[in-house]
This record gives sequence, C-alpha cells and structure tokens, in this order.
Amino acid sequence: MTRSAVIVDAVRSPMAKGKAPRDGNPGGALSSLHPVELLAQVLAQLVDRTGIDPAIVDDVITGCVSQVGEQSGPVGRFAWLAAGLPESVPSVTVHRACGSSQQAADFGAQAIIAGAYDVVVAAGVESMSRIPMFTARIGQDPFGPSVSARYAPGLVPQGVSAELIAARWKLDRDVLDEFSAASHSRATSADFGSEIVPISLPDGSLVERDETPRPGTTAEKLGALKPAFRTDEMAARFPEANWHITPGNSSQLTDGAAAVLIMSEDKAARLGLTPRARFHSFGLAGDDPITMLTGPIPATAKVLERSGLGLDDIDHYEVNEAFAPVPLAWAREFGADPAKLNPRGGAIALGHPLGASGARLLTTMVNGLAATGGRYGLQTMCEAGGMANATIIERL
Repeated sequence: MTRSAVIVDAVRSPMAKGKAPRDGNPGGALSSLHPVELLAQVLAQLVDRTGIDPAIVDDVITGCVSQVGEQSGPVGRFAWLAAGLPESVPSVTVHRACGSSQQAADFGAQAIIAGAYDVVVAAGVESMSRIPMFTARIGQDPFGPSVSARYAPGLVPQGVSAELIAARWKLDRDVLDEFSAASHSRATSADFGSEIVPISLPDGSLVERDETPRPGTTAEKLGALKPAFRTDEMAARFPEANWHITPGNSSQLTDGAAAVLIMSEDKAARLGLTPRARFHSFGLAGDDPITMLTGPIPATAKVLERSGLGLDDIDHYEVNEAFAPVPLAWAREFGADPAKLNPRGGAIALGHPLGASGARLLTTMVNGLAATGGRYGLQTMCEAGGMANATIIERL
C-alpha cells in the first residue's frame, strides 16, 4: 500500500524585525530572546495544539542557516529540550540556505512516505538580530579556489543577482515597487490568527502579532529609496543592470520560527487526528549560481511534471520574496495568476528569517488554503548557490 505524508498542523511565531538593540534602539520585538528559546515556544505550542504524545515523534528536522554562535549547536535538539519535551526524541539540523526548513519538511515527508518514520516535526528558526547574516563567513572564503576560478571574476551578492533577473525579464523599477507595496497591503489585511502562536519574552511581555508589515506603504514611497547594490565594480561588470533593487523591494531581515507536524495518514487516523493537507509532489533544481535566484523556475517545472498537474490546477502559490524580481520573473515565465501569488503577502512585508522561512511559507499556505477552500498549493524558494526547492500540497 502506498503511504502518504500529511500535515496535521503548522504554526509560526510572529515575524519581528531582525534588529539588535544598540545606541538607544530597542531592537526588534524578539531580539531579547535566544533562538533556542524562540523555537522552543513554537514547538511546545505545536504539541499542545495537536494534543499528541510528544514521545511518538521520530525526529525533529530543523532548518537553520547561520549555524554559529547561539545557533551553532543542534538548535532543534536544544529547543526540544528547552520546551521540556522528551529526551528520547532526536533532532538534526538542515542547511539548504534559504530553503532549509522547506527541505526539512520535504525530508520529513519523504521519510514517512518511504516508511522510515511515522511522525516528524519539521521546523526552522533564525534570529537575525542576534546572529546577523554572514556571521559565519567573516574572514572566511566559503567558495574555495576551484569555484572561484570556475566563475571568475567571482560570484556576486544576491542583490546583484536580483538586478540581473530584473534586467533579463525587463522588470522596471515601477513594477518592482508596485509588487512590493502590494505585499505589504496583502500582509496587513490578512488574518494570521490561525497560524501565529504568541511568544513570551524574558521580561514577561508577549509578542502576538507580526512587527514587519508596514501599513500605508505605497509604490511612490518605495520609489524614493536608493539602489542598494550598485558599485563601480559591479556596474562595469554588468552594464545590462539598471540598478533597481532597494531595501524596499527586498526581503526584510527578520527573527522568527515555525514548526509543522507531519505524519503518515494511517498514523493520523489511528490517533484520531484530522490532517489538514497531504504532501503531493516534490521538486529540486540547481541553476546558474551567478543569477542564482532563478532556481524556482526549473524546480517548478520539475514538480509540475512529476505531479501531473498544470499551474492552472494550483490555487495558491508561495514564491519566496527574497527580492521582488524573483516571484515576478517566475510568474512571467509560467503565466501565473497574480491573484494567487503570495496572496497573504510575502517576505518583502513579513520578512525572511532565513532558516525559518520555508516552514513559515508552508504554514501560511496551509492556512491560506483552509481560508479559501483551495485544493492545491505550490511553494518554491530560491536558495544560495543557484538552488531551489518546490513542493506541492493538497488540502484535505
């Protein structure tokens, strides 16, 4: 008998600005909380909401990108223990760049389908206020001489990759800023009450709502921001770039965590649990590491081919808004319905807590399908090095 993997529940923390306290700046709403403690609270509330015996979990597969400092240990293991959950449950930490916790969910579902596991928690966490992006790279070369020689004169920052995508797909500044303003509008009008769990801070206060969406954001206001990635060196190397990428049409640095309870459909039935969705198909692709962020296009083509579905069959698309050109180029490539693309806002408004984003998108998609009655959802994430995951789920 073919086994299937189902999602019983999916939750996330509020998204908070990834700013550290300094010079009188209080920092982001979650910046006072150790990342282990942040994820621990999300895990504990996932277990409480579902009422499962946590000892039945076979593994806690956790995405985290900056695995250094406070995130240097097996962060899922320590978060599980911090939540007071059984010592008998192991954990592993996954790094597939921005898709780390999407890969965690995919690995968990695939292990269940294969019969290796019955119950998995897939999770992700990133505290970008406490562990700034690229902390692990300071003074280090992550590429090595052979990669540097193959792609001489060198790989480029992701913002430059976004510029190259905007130029290739002829996405002008107005289009990027209009999309970004719409992300904020959608996020501020969405009801996330079914997916957000409150987070307690060391001072006893609660964070219950997203801090990142900005009401009243307009394309005109975003149009006043200056390009962030133009340098003389990059301008000379890439004369085709128009230098449209700004902080306003890029994802926000964010603190956050998310967790998803996955199990076999048979196990859920035996436990009397009602699954919310089923994993349908998986895709994974690599692409040019210079343009880097185009991976969602071949990954989507692969997952659609494997699923036997067309894009018109999909009711909800979550394409991570690392930069506005990423989902816009994806949508143009597939002729996607813009109303289905990140309908509850994306990372430009909600933020991109690296290792947590994959699980956050999945959580938002599960709850979005439930709210609209849609059947199929497709999630895809661009990842450093020119990689991408794509996952299709079916609402039950």
